[in-house]
Amino acid sequence: MRRSAALLALALALWTAPVCAQPVVLWHAWRGEEQRALDTLLARWRRTHPELQVDALAIPYDAFAARLEAAIPHGHGPDVFIDSHERLWSYRELRLLAPWTGVTPPSAFDATASRALTLDGLRYGIPLSVKCVALYYNPVLLPTPPHSLEELEALRGRLPRGVFPLVYEVGSAYLHAPLAHAYGSGLLDEQGRYAFVGPGAERSVEHALRLVREGVVPEEAGGSLVAQLFSEGRAAAAISGPWLAAELGDRVRYRVAPLPVVDGAGGRRMEPYATVEGAYLSSRARNPEGARALVELLVSVEGARERALAGREVVATSAAWSDPELARDERLAVFREAALTARPMPVRPTMRAAWEPAHRALLKVLRGDLPPEAALREGARRFADVTRPLPPRKDATGLLLALGALALVLAFEALRRGRAPEARRALRRSLPAYRWVAHAALAVGLLVLLPLLLGALTSLCATREGAFYYVGLANYRDILTARGGALLASGSFYRVLAVTVLWTAANLALHVSLGLALALALHRPSLKLRALYRVLLIVPWAVPSYVTALAWKGMFHRQFGAMNALLKAVGAEPLAWFSRFSTAFAANLATNVWLGFPFMMVVSLGALAAIPKDLYEAAEVDGATAWQRFRHVTVPLLVPTLGPSVALGAVWTFNQFNVVFLVSGGEPDGETDILVSEAYRWAFTRQAQYGYAAAYAVLIFGLLLVTTGRRRP
Repeated sequence: MRRSAALLALALALWTAPVCAQPVVLWHAWRGEEQRALDTLLARWRRTHPELQVDALAIPYDAFAARLEAAIPHGHGPDVFIDSHERLWSYRELRLLAPWTGVTPPSAFDATASRALTLDGLRYGIPLSVKCVALYYNPVLLPTPPHSLEELEALRGRLPRGVFPLVYEVGSAYLHAPLAHAYGSGLLDEQGRYAFVGPGAERSVEHALRLVREGVVPEEAGGSLVAQLFSEGRAAAAISGPWLAAELGDRVRYRVAPLPVVDGAGGRRMEPYATVEGAYLSSRARNPEGARALVELLVSVEGARERALAGREVVATSAAWSDPELARDERLAVFREAALTARPMPVRPTMRAAWEPAHRALLKVLRGDLPPEAALREGARRFADVTRPLPPRKDATGLLLALGALALVLAFEALRRGRAPEARRALRRSLPAYRWVAHAALAVGLLVLLPLLLGALTSLCATREGAFYYVGLANYRDILTARGGALLASGSFYRVLAVTVLWTAANLALHVSLGLALALALHRPSLKLRALYRVLLIVPWAVPSYVTALAWKGMFHRQFGAMNALLKAVGAEPLAWFSRFSTAFAANLATNVWLGFPFMMVVSLGALAAIPKDLYEAAEVDGATAWQRFRHVTVPLLVPTLGPSVALGAVWTFNQFNVVFLVSGGEPDGETDILVSEAYRWAFTRQAQYGYAAAYAVLIFGLLLVTTGRRRP
């Protein structure tokens, strides 16, 4: 009786005890100073709200959207997350967001930031910070910021030799956008239609071309080159964003100013695109009230001040800029001034599809391949092709019936075989062996076979920005018919396949010949320092491929690369390596040969060490020459070992994404892309058409299976 009474009392105590509040789950992609500022604010939150726990999770930016799309619909995502506003439209269409209510009103934030997070009159995010590009200038070379872009151009010839008036990524569509805006153009209009075409766009690319030809800006400038030239005092000004300040550190004195006006465009200012980072409420938030309270802390004057001074953010909370310490921060104040006049990045899903055609059109003009009007029209055609309507939905009943019939056939066949007495006895005898390999079979099934099956099923579906439905073989039809265009047109499956086959054959020939030649040299007993040579020759294989690819890309730079420096030293003209297919392909080939020959060398060394010396002695006694011994003894005994290695090398080279993507980037105009890089572009740069990319992957798998999976006698 006493035990029953005690249990009843305990139950009543638990029932009446205060229930712990659900913790607030926050996802973000911040790193470095921004994350440290956030940690400081969360520590302050825990002191003032000890009853409410906050779980903050940092997720890599590249995986952020995919993690949200997978977690929120199943109720495993965050209550609130921080992300850039470009994905707002997609998040809303996927129903990952809930409109904000009851948080600081829009009037408390800068107008640009508030406008970027509002769709159809509803506020879907609370602005935290704004990022855009501005003009960095060296006060030693340029005492005052220029009023116009033409003032910068006039510095050419008045600066010390080797110093550029301006440096920026002139071939980048993102960094060209401010100049296009000054000329009344842009990438997208308000309805999400492609706008980088017409007289304004033509004048903007003509201006960019003039900057390159007159030596105002360097050719083929990438982000690392911009930082290098400006930090070394070899550029009077640079156009970049807040990220450049982190790279410069204390290496050079600099100041920041808003982008100048363009006199040739009627005195209109260069307006950059602004990216607004906001806090979003999940549609499946478990503690929305706690999430609202947390965001109130982040956007309060105290929270914004902490994020600005410690996190170096251009905060969107207007009242925070009245703080004296923040007002004295010249760099942040200038970036805020630039952000106030910037254009919010369009949130239409078609924006993701606009970058590639605009980028390629701009490069064609800068390289002199096409006049501006023709290049921009071609970019518009590419945009229309990528964004054309998806194939119509089809009934999946036939597919389900076929899969069901196949499953029944397999089940009946397994049952028939299992009923045989000898099969049951063999199974019992094999059970111990199956236990040993069960874990490996499970791992292969989950990590290899299941993804292959899911990829094959995805290839039968149409996908784009949340759309996902069955279309049968429509993706394969579009690929194999070149989307209704010429079969050998630029970017068609057959043209890319031809480049991929040439790429694989050339690499394998050089890998095997160089690897075998070096192995024969290192196998000679009379060679001194063989161990040292072996170590040095394996180094290219040991270095990560992406590091090697970036290093080789720098060596092929038009103005500052080592390859052109060698050509100048021997009196030859420097080459624009990535402006023609032949030279761009050669650059990719040289990089991949450097990466691949050590593997063949190591395999050949092992095979040579296994050949009995008696065979060479017998051949020499019979009067065979060195060439005859190599041809009739060495080669036949190397073939069984090199055969599997060549097949493996073919698979690796056929899918060598890193080198193609990082060295040439598919230039010129996608001509050096291979099948795997083309599949990547359909998946990640052309409105997330994963079904179309999966069809490419299935075709790649089939080609490799047929060509390398055959049995050989």
